[in-house]
Amino acid sequence: MEIMKIYELLLRVKLDSLKGKIGLYFSASWCGPCQRFTPILAEVYNELSRQGDFEVIFVSGDEDDEAFKGYFSKMPWLAVPFSDSETRDKLDELFKVMGIPHLVILDENGKVLSDGGVEIIREYGVEGYPFTVERIKEMKEQEERAKREQSLRSVLTSHSRDFVISSDGRKISVSDLEGKTIGLYFSMSSYKASAEFTPRLVEVYEKLKGKGESFEIVLISLDDEEESFKRDLGSMPWLALPFKDKSREKLARYFELSTLPTLVIIGPDGKTLHSNVAEAIEEHGVGAFPFTPEKFAELAEIQRAKEESQTLESVLVSGDLDFVVGKNGGKVPVSDLAGKTILLYFSAHWCPPCRAFLPKLIDAYKKIKERNESLEVVFISSDRDQTSFDEFFKGMPWLALPFGDARKASLSRKFKVSGIPMLVAIGPSGRTITKEARDMIAVHGAEAYPFTEERMKEIDGQYNEMAKGWPENVKHALHEHELVLDRCGVYSCDGCDEEGRVWAFSCDECDFCLHPNCALGEDKGTKDDKSEEQNPSKEGWRCDGGLCYKG
Repeated sequence: MEIMKIYELLLRVKLDSLKGKIGLYFSASWCGPCQRFTPILAEVYNELSRQGDFEVIFVSGDEDDEAFKGYFSKMPWLAVPFSDSETRDKLDELFKVMGIPHLVILDENGKVLSDGGVEIIREYGVEGYPFTVERIKEMKEQEERAKREQSLRSVLTSHSRDFVISSDGRKISVSDLEGKTIGLYFSMSSYKASAEFTPRLVEVYEKLKGKGESFEIVLISLDDEEESFKRDLGSMPWLALPFKDKSREKLARYFELSTLPTLVIIGPDGKTLHSNVAEAIEEHGVGAFPFTPEKFAELAEIQRAKEESQTLESVLVSGDLDFVVGKNGGKVPVSDLAGKTILLYFSAHWCPPCRAFLPKLIDAYKKIKERNESLEVVFISSDRDQTSFDEFFKGMPWLALPFGDARKASLSRKFKVSGIPMLVAIGPSGRTITKEARDMIAVHGAEAYPFTEERMKEIDGQYNEMAKGWPENVKHALHEHELVLDRCGVYSCDGCDEEGRVWAFSCDECDFCLHPNCALGEDKGTKDDKSEEQNPSKEGWRCDGGLCYKG
């Protein structure tokens, strides 16, 4: 970075009298992540500014002076005047600002210490000061040492706090928890998955306490609003870190938090037993306690035995719910489906990838049925209302679970459905063949039946035979680089703009693909029409590429 340029720009806004480290904070009022990060930075700034050697300068990305003034009024630091757009633009260009919030930290001489100030502040807060490479390395080494020497106190206490709190506000000494199995519950009340999991965890917690087990849970709330935290804790029978305790982010980083909800288990010796048992709690309840490797090995063996003895009835029957429904709403007993290959189709009308996949599934279904193969599909809906379910189901030629059927939740847990569309194949014996039938049909259509590993090997051999004699590399007028023969799934040909499968001549560097028939001028490839209607996703889900995911 050109230090003289930095000084020149800072002198233009009369900041040459500043001493110590400077943070150039690129932010804007319209940016949600900026609004969330600014209070975190302000807390660090207020603590460090007392020492007199740290200043922050706001470089606004707002579009008008009114927005700038409203946002800047909430900040305790300085700013480049909004009217000085030339300086703001030059700083953007000089520091190659591609996204906000962005925090560049300069030393006393104007040398860039880090352009990752946002990540440093989020991860280390005040403890990251003076934000040098050496300090960050030291912090990382301290974390690694803490993991090696971990104890319950090293996890749950801080310099200013050696207690956790109960729902009625009492302070419970961390030393009172030593020797117990502790669950650290990372949760956010506004997050649907957390809200759905909490009642299940309460049920398990109360059963374990009722049995006299030495078990406790400490809530690590990631809520931003104190009212939400209090309301959430008030409905929970366990303990918590105080609201906005500085250890929250530190613990999230320490345990490499990647999803919510997460229940980290700390053993009686203070060491981490498991990084997240939320899924095990959902599936096994109190049976997962005490969450040891031996217990999980035992559960895995039980699960294998269940899968070996699985029948269609054990999958689709629950109490009096022993039927699926047909097109006219009539009940079809699950027993009538025994001995067939069954596809469980997890899908929803609102999901664009689901609607794009449906014609392919219908085409494959009809072709397989025309061959008199013993196949049936059961639609399992994630729609939000009966009308949407009915609208989607009327275009399907198969069966379904009734809308709102209680079995949907247990089936989603059993097959770990996190994205739709998903297609699970159950064989004639009632055992699960594969959870990847959607990809099989997308690539191979009706030829994927009966979706077994043996069938996939047969198809693989056929495609290898198909490619015999094809060159490994070709040059083509449509692309500047050499194209390489490659195995892939489903893709869009950049030559004819149609869908291709399995074989392509491609350039990985440019993400460019041609059908073999386009690349070689012969009808060597497979193709199909593209059809994907666009539609916004529903609340609680996000659609990305070919799947819609929860959360």
